[in-house]
Amino acid sequence: LFRNLLAMDVEECIRAYGMDGVVLLGGCDKTTPGQLMGAASVDLPAIMVTGGPMLNGYFKGERVGSGTHLWKFSEAVKAGEMTAAEFVEAEASMSRSPGSCNTMGTASTMASMAEALGMALSGNAAIPAVDSRRRMMAQLTGRRIVQMVKDDLKPSDILTREAFQNAIRTNAAIGGSTNAVIHLLAIAGRVGIDLTLNDWDAWGRDVPTIVNLMPSGKYLMEEFFYAGGLPVVIKRLGEAGLLNKGALTVSGQTMWDQVKDVANHNEDVILPAEKALTQSGGIVVVKGNLAPNGAVLKPSAATPALMQHRGRAVVFEDID
Repeated sequence: LFRNLLAMDVEECIRAYGMDGVVLLGGCDKTTPGQLMGAASVDLPAIMVTGGPMLNGYFKGERVGSGTHLWKFSEAVKAGEMTAAEFVEAEASMSRSPGSCNTMGTASTMASMAEALGMALSGNAAIPAVDSRRRMMAQLTGRRIVQMVKDDLKPSDILTREAFQNAIRTNAAIGGSTNAVIHLLAIAGRVGIDLTLNDWDAWGRDVPTIVNLMPSGKYLMEEFFYAGGLPVVIKRLGEAGLLNKGALTVSGQTMWDQVKDVANHNEDVILPAEKALTQSGGIVVVKGNLAPNGAVLKPSAATPALMQHRGRAVVFEDID
């Protein structure tokens, strides 16, 4: 509901102020998809730059991810394994700079989706919020929208079915959030593309997760950026025949032309396919009598016990 309210606000602002083009400034979970939805509905030239993730958190010499470790630490306090004072110290340690969550949560996932869809300049997703290169990315984005207006390059030119296929496969490769499902379905609806859960299952299920980030792996967004970021992942998809290389982007180049020359600087962060966290990393869609319309699972972050389970079901009856 909050995302949809934001999308309405963005759409009406663009219409009301008579803009020729718009730079979308987003960051956390719902702001990125909400802004893309609003801009897609208006279909004026639009480009996105996100605020970037916070720096790595460290507590007692170990990486701590914002969000993921919060739940672990809160349970440790309840179990008597961590004191309240240690919890406060850990909380301060995990969020030590401006920026969105430093794990591959919804914020980093949707920043990656904006880039994979072609709606943000290549390399945008992973630059830390406080890194000087984030300001440079913002400046380049501002310069680029001027030319996009002159070229009349609109979201409808970029947000094609092929672009959504690229994004879904990218989501699998990065171990992205399951929230990407509802957000990409909504963005697709704004440009009249019939995207379904079955598409998520068909396009992403067999893509290996090669980004070794929490909650699926052990690193954080800062290391992902230093390793080369999302362009390296997209290049890997292209090399594996899993990329629509000719998909147009806001840069005016094709997706492949943007990434074909990038290099991986850390193969423990962006893994070779044979060392993938899981060989089937995409969003898996499951259906049955408990979820007749479908439910989703992220295999890269799931324990083996979740893959097959027998147990009692708790049923809630809807009584008028």
